[in-house]
Amino acid sequence: MTNNIEVLFKNADPKVSEILDKALSEKEISAEEGLVLYKTAGVDFHLVGMVADELRKRRVGDIVSYVVNRNVNFTNVCIKQCGFCAFSRDFREEEGYFLPTEEIVRRAKEAYHLGATEVCIQAGLPPDMDGGLYEKICREIKKEIPDIHIHGFSPEEILYGASRSKVPIEEFLKRMKDAGVDTLPGTSAEILDQKLRDKISPGRISVKDWERVIKSAHKIGINTTSTMMFGHVETLEDRVKHIIKLREIQKETGGFTEFVPLNFIHTEAPMYKHQIHDGIRQGGSGNDVLLTHAIARIMLNNYINNIQMSWVKEGQKMSQLLLMWGANDFGGTLINESISTSAGSEHGQLLRPKEIKRMIREVGRIPAERNTHYKILKKFDDRNVNDEELDKAKNTQFGSYAELIKIEKFKYKNPRSE
Repeated sequence: MTNNIEVLFKNADPKVSEILDKALSEKEISAEEGLVLYKTAGVDFHLVGMVADELRKRRVGDIVSYVVNRNVNFTNVCIKQCGFCAFSRDFREEEGYFLPTEEIVRRAKEAYHLGATEVCIQAGLPPDMDGGLYEKICREIKKEIPDIHIHGFSPEEILYGASRSKVPIEEFLKRMKDAGVDTLPGTSAEILDQKLRDKISPGRISVKDWERVIKSAHKIGINTTSTMMFGHVETLEDRVKHIIKLREIQKETGGFTEFVPLNFIHTEAPMYKHQIHDGIRQGGSGNDVLLTHAIARIMLNNYINNIQMSWVKEGQKMSQLLLMWGANDFGGTLINESISTSAGSEHGQLLRPKEIKRMIREVGRIPAERNTHYKILKKFDDRNVNDEELDKAKNTQFGSYAELIKIEKFKYKNPRSE
């Protein structure tokens, strides 16, 4: 322990000190102990952050990584009506859009030529979808740019693709791997408690199926991320149990590359706008966000090395703070981000590498570009190194979500009405 931590330990609550000393001794923290940390205030609150920062430094050092990538949310048409989702549109709504495969490939190629190593593909679940659509998208991308990493299709989408293809999840995952999928985003997790899921997103993928997709992907060599959406109607107990569940999966498979806490964006979320649930919150407070990242670092220590913050949800300055509360990854440049933006996030759709590097340096850390598997591609010790193509593309217009839904040629056409 550093001298600063030792001084604070003397003034801390004995129970909190005991838990944090256990964490610093590299021992596993239980759900009950995680709950104690969530309820800290004053000196104890700051100690949680300092211990998370110490564990971060031990595990990954002073490098803060980021990936140059592009999000392609190719349709907002979805058969689900989740209470937290402001992105999806029923197929009858005039704002529905659907990008053809050639446009998805064009966007992937554009990103690749600007230095992107990853294209992230996620979307709604359109009705009457061709079961081979996801495979077709991947094959066409890989045919044009075989070196690009496809990070695509949430467990919800994998389940839907398997259902539309009338094959088991395991078989569909093998088809997707053959088609070019490299990793899956561990989204559609929200909170892994079935009663809560039935409340905020009835009909969405079950906890059992989410785990099945994730474990099956890991088994055949497809790594995934892991996430948690917090700050809505879940309890602190729900959060720590969610983190424990992810830790148990990681013990079994070792397939998670990172954990990403995702703060609930309430502004346009249907369940907040219409006050569907009593006590629904406007996302996590500043303290809550800091604690969630720190407790994730502490509870996942020795199992998941990388804690990523979401700059889209938290903004740039809070993201800098989170680098001192256990986080070590800035996420991606994104280029286009539609899901959080449609929910009311005000933090933009693109963050250029030079801006990410500046923010990392401002908190005294070392920026580095990584690939999706967290292999460091370039470390920027020299402040003058600035060679990413995306930084140079100052005049490139990528288009906003608000513009996308107005483009006539991408309007969704309901196959049932044709």
